[in-house]
Amino acid sequence: MTVNLAQLRAFVAVVDEGGFGAAAPALGISQSAVSHAIAALERSVGAPVLHRSGTVRPTSFGSRLLGPARDAIAAAEAITDLAAEQSRSPAGLLRLAAPPSVCQGLLPPLLARWMAEFPRVTIRLFEGEDDEVADWLRSGTVEAAVLVNPDPPQGTVIGTDTFQALLRTDHPLAGETEVDIADLADDPLLLCSCGGCERQLRDLYSRAGLRLAPAHWISELTTQLAMVRSGLGVSIVPGLVQSMLGDGEGLVLVPLRPTVSRRLALTGPADRPWHPVLAALIGSAEA
Repeated sequence: MTVNLAQLRAFVAVVDEGGFGAAAPALGISQSAVSHAIAALERSVGAPVLHRSGTVRPTSFGSRLLGPARDAIAAAEAITDLAAEQSRSPAGLLRLAAPPSVCQGLLPPLLARWMAEFPRVTIRLFEGEDDEVADWLRSGTVEAAVLVNPDPPQGTVIGTDTFQALLRTDHPLAGETEVDIADLADDPLLLCSCGGCERQLRDLYSRAGLRLAPAHWISELTTQLAMVRSGLGVSIVPGLVQSMLGDGEGLVLVPLRPTVSRRLALTGPADRPWHPVLAALIGSAEA
């Protein structure tokens, strides 16, 4: 048995319009084509679907067929609408840059969501330090970036991240619910310039009336983790670093007092039009 939508549309139109002649203009076909479609439907189902003598009306079987026919037509129209919507969905290649902690702690679930919501979009991720990310966006190496505390503000904030003390698990303060910044003064401080840390920590120490005096200056987050793990000092890092610690790594993050946070903004370039896909990604991230 082969029943197609054209046959079902003709059947429903004849019933709704009250006859073959009235159904033809409603369908945009000839009356002969309507008759052929109904005849083909009856051959396919093996039974008459319409009484043709007098007022055209469904047979008993036709009445039972009418509901499923309407459902099939509605389902086909819904599929057509979805296909049209999909054809208008964002498409193209977008190059996105972000700092390491953002790439590891914030972006993975967002990338998974974007891949599911926008299957015609390809995102290539570029990982770099704060200044590199900003330079790539300015130069056009990437079309979008997650910037840390952009000044002046630009784009849309898709996350905030609170700094925490990074300690070995055997450090005397490792079990505390929070650590005062002054309590870290007895340990060598490892300062990492990545992730906007240096600027914000200088402000934090200044507000606390303390002098920022690092024992070591580090440019790579992985080096910072290794040095704290080796017992060479303590550090203060963004909370997103938690995703890089793993299990059994001998390190712990402890909330810091006073608190200081950084804003993570998804943005396009300040001096030229944004990639058309970026607005869709921002809307999804805000949802």
